[in-house]
Amino acid sequence: MFISIVIPTYNRKPILEKCLYALEQQKFTDTKINTYEIVLVDDGSTDGTLQWLDENRHDFPNVHYFAQDHLGPASARNLGIEKARGNIIIFIDSDLVVTESFLQSHANALIEGEKKLGSDCLFTYGAVINTCNFENPTSETYKVTDFSAAFFATGNVAISRVWLEKAGLFDTNFKQYGWEDLELGVRLKKLGLQLIKCPEAVGYHWHPAFNLKQVPNLINQEIQRGKMGILFYKKHPTFEVRLMIQMTWFHKTLWGMLSLGGILNEKTLSPLLQWLINHGKPQIALEIARIFLNWYNVKAVYKAYKDI
Repeated sequence: MFISIVIPTYNRKPILEKCLYALEQQKFTDTKINTYEIVLVDDGSTDGTLQWLDENRHDFPNVHYFAQDHLGPASARNLGIEKARGNIIIFIDSDLVVTESFLQSHANALIEGEKKLGSDCLFTYGAVINTCNFENPTSETYKVTDFSAAFFATGNVAISRVWLEKAGLFDTNFKQYGWEDLELGVRLKKLGLQLIKCPEAVGYHWHPAFNLKQVPNLINQEIQRGKMGILFYKKHPTFEVRLMIQMTWFHKTLWGMLSLGGILNEKTLSPLLQWLINHGKPQIALEIARIFLNWYNVKAVYKAYKDI
């Protein structure tokens, strides 16, 4: 088994360092894993990522890195697949820090899953734990908010490259934030692939603790996600996709009511959010902020749908 870990990155140098160092510390108990490589695709970073890699290449014997203009994660992952030499592709994000048994756990789950199903028509999905602890990200424990019901999310999945090629890789029309991985998941599901959960393959997804300076960018992401959601729906006009992108009357009513029709927004809620942040509760503040963030998303979905 030759594993290629494909990682797109864009302006994430500080946490990327931890990501790559953790991947270089993998330990194996099974000789069925012959070797592995880390295929890093820099998506036009401006933070010195490539210079840092050049200066520290001796620390990363398994890393092969490539660069492209800022074309988005779908394009970057496709380039990573093209350059990868392994028969198994693992996707993670560049702000994910893994444990030393990460690759072995995915490999074990793939082997056991193939035995159980009698084919390799499957992929494994590891656990993702969110953390804002930069110094020691792997110390975070699992929380209810870490649960994900996504079928194919590229934060932590392993799959035979043959299925990616049969499905047609990522759609590079998804140039803005969101949905390019779940859209590929729909095509993989149509090919009959089954999800095998692999909670032993843990990745710790780092992001800075929530603060009000992040709000404009988070709102912009939700608007982009709404636009890309309609692209997703145009390709797969099903009720399942409508649920995923929140294009239902239930979602419109829910977030409209919770936000009081937009009265509870980034301006009116900022005193409460700042108070929670000041009292050491940034995660609670973020969950409250999701009220207006989801309202921005739903409005963007319906606007984009109306525009087409």
